[in-house]
Amino acid sequence: MLLFALGEGGLLVVAAGLLGLVVWAAGIWWFLAYRGAVRVFGLLVAIAAPVAVLVLFAHHRLWLTALVLVLCWGAALVLARAALRRATPEPPMQAVAAPRPQRPVLIMNPKSGGGKVGRFGLVERAEELGARVVLFDRTAPTDPVALARTAVAEGADLLGVAGGDGSLAPVAAVAAEHDLPFLVLPAGTRNHFALDLGLDRTDPSRALDALTDGEELRVDLGEVSGRAFVNTVSFGVYADIVQRPEYREDKVGTVLALLPQLLVGEGVPRIDVRADATVLTGEQALLVSNNPYGSTEGLGIGDRRPRLDGGELGVLGIRVEGVTEAADVVVRGSRSTGLRALTARRVEVTADGGEIPVAVDGEALRMPVPVVCTLRPRVLRVLVPRDRPGVPASAPPVNWHRLADLALGRGLPGSHGRSDPTTEGPTTEGPTRD
Repeated sequence: MLLFALGEGGLLVVAAGLLGLVVWAAGIWWFLAYRGAVRVFGLLVAIAAPVAVLVLFAHHRLWLTALVLVLCWGAALVLARAALRRATPEPPMQAVAAPRPQRPVLIMNPKSGGGKVGRFGLVERAEELGARVVLFDRTAPTDPVALARTAVAEGADLLGVAGGDGSLAPVAAVAAEHDLPFLVLPAGTRNHFALDLGLDRTDPSRALDALTDGEELRVDLGEVSGRAFVNTVSFGVYADIVQRPEYREDKVGTVLALLPQLLVGEGVPRIDVRADATVLTGEQALLVSNNPYGSTEGLGIGDRRPRLDGGELGVLGIRVEGVTEAADVVVRGSRSTGLRALTARRVEVTADGGEIPVAVDGEALRMPVPVVCTLRPRVLRVLVPRDRPGVPASAPPVNWHRLADLALGRGLPGSHGRSDPTTEGPTTEGPTRD
């Protein structure tokens, strides 16, 4: 209704915005998928598209109309999020009271996160609280599994890790094997697992409060061909990139150098996927996560997982053959043919050749095919402090399809299809899409 109220100017704003988005997506694809002159051209297009839209608005004196539309749509989305909130929000992960550990052992990597262990005084703080600290050897490769097993043999009643996401899963697997509590100190760079647990990633020392005033969460633990993971397993483009030794020193440069070959190069290996009963063929990239990330109804993945105890893997497959499909993925997200987002309890990945590159929680590995990902529901006992500033809100993400139905009157009483916009489940028109 707002577009009609603003007349021809409002329609021009929307049309120009959509066209600019498509052209921008095309430029990004050319920039990522090609080298040389085509890459430079793609960068220029990606920059020129939004600039051209702004110039068009200014030339036709529509900048005020555009501003009004943006503000109105922003307000509408905020109100829609509140209006589409479930009547009974999904409860957060259930925490239970936990006794204070008597012989906790914390394994710390002093190099992780640029030296967060030293910067935040984690060793001293942990020892003050009665924990025994075992440090990684700075001069030689360290096996955290061996350190964890030694700690268990010596009577540890809790295992903890201060390090990056790649250091967590091996020790978590030992803790789950012996049914011991597991403590996460977010001393890495990104700390995705800590984020989803609600821990304070800006100050890893706050997680030590769990030793004196903690509670326990039962969460799932992923497995990929017998190896544990707490966050994600990546196949295809990303896994190929992290295999390169130069990736550690120059992540952006390595990505830009390799993406053209991996996306459109001749003979680039593709992967085939079976996620429960769903088959995906010829995928360029696949992300399997320990529980699905929150949907943004855009690219199909959010920045965090609302739960870690849902008992299902998140699966995101990408297959983009050209600029048209790249733009379609940007504009339509998970509704496009180039991107599939679903959940499964078992994922099997196959490809030509005897083994394929795999990135497990960001660590570069090679595994023999088929590679199988599964989930062990609620086997990991995670000890967390009662006061966790990052506990996610219980509000669900906006369902853009339902919002569109309501805007077009399809969700109103007396219309066909779903009559109650606060309920979940399939419409009367048929089953929902993955």
